[in-house]
Amino acid sequence: MKDRKPMHDNWSTPPELYNALYNEFNFDFDPCPLNAEFDGLNIGWGKSNFINPPYSRKLKESFVRKAFEESKKGKICVMLLPVSTSTKIFHEIILPNCEIRLLRGRVKFKGVNSKGEVVSNKCGMHDSMICIFNKEQS
Repeated sequence: MKDRKPMHDNWSTPPELYNALYNEFNFDFDPCPLNAEFDGLNIGWGKSNFINPPYSRKLKESFVRKAFEESKKGKICVMLLPVSTSTKIFHEIILPNCEIRLLRGRVKFKGVNSKGEVVSNKCGMHDSMICIFNKEQS
């Protein structure tokens, strides 16, 4: 069996998707930007946050929980997440506490593939959804 490089957990949001959301929510903070130099789970967030978390299960769930906690402080937290409706986090945190917008088609991310190549057409393994945690909408 060939040695394969591990899949990276660092994929950027397509600019057209981010810009459409920015125009609606006027983000002032991204707690997990591409190649972050800080740990977004251990700092306070802005008033309007865009979150495209790493999709590894543990990190994704930690960012969902943090977004929910930050929203209880009156902050808006807009998340780009894979659609995974059978999970505990979906039923306990996401579904009862946020607006969910399903995206048509699969989002094409830019990042480094398992061969070490930069690609800009890597579709996620799941469909995607926008989850908006906003205390004022709850």
